[in-house]
Amino acid sequence: MPVASGGTPRPAIVSPAAHKALRQRMLFLRSASVERLRRLTGAPVSELQRYRRELRESELADDLLRRGAGPAFVRELPQGALLYLAVRAQRPDRLVETGVRPGYTTAWILAALAANGRGELVSLGPGPTVGRSAGVQQAGVGQLVPPALRSRWTLALGNTEPRLREILTASSRIDLFLYDNGPDVTRARFELRAAWDALSARGILLAHRVDASPAWREFCSRQGVPPQLLDPGPPPMGALGVGPSAR
Repeated sequence: MPVASGGTPRPAIVSPAAHKALRQRMLFLRSASVERLRRLTGAPVSELQRYRRELRESELADDLLRRGAGPAFVRELPQGALLYLAVRAQRPDRLVETGVRPGYTTAWILAALAANGRGELVSLGPGPTVGRSAGVQQAGVGQLVPPALRSRWTLALGNTEPRLREILTASSRIDLFLYDNGPDVTRARFELRAAWDALSARGILLAHRVDASPAWREFCSRQGVPPQLLDPGPPPMGALGVGPSAR
């Protein structure tokens, strides 16, 4: 399995009080977003509540902070805990994410796969740095992914449309796809269409920063639905399931 580069993680230098505040922010979940997740995955409320408890009791947030996930990461992606719940609830076997760089979203997903005891994640990267905060730009590729979580992970280098086509058609259909490849509208349109065509019958399509371009709004319109949000952010995250009950 290819492992990420990036060298030794740069620890976030924060006070104990700041560490506690960041940890709480990382684990924050909006009730409305959890309800949308319940409809999207079909998981009962009791199950999602159990996953929330296990996440609060885990060391994942602390580990991410130790590896350098400071305030910039929490601002740019406040839905890490929601990603964890989504993967725990859906129990996907094959997942693909694009635009990976330090691996913040990757770590949340891989932690959920480890808890599930099943599933493989392919991450296409490195993603673009345009518009990213300095703290995110300076992190190494894969820096935030703990070594203990890498056994279910393949980092695919070469962030191009042909490379993504190879990944999407490599084997069986995918169960979960996360678009996180920046605001380029042409690339976003391509990835959303290609991923949707590659999803399994229980597949879920997620998209980060859906306010950055018209691509998500256009895509949802083609499916006959208004723009679908899993979490309003900021920045907002979109979500659409293949099954009619998930819309």
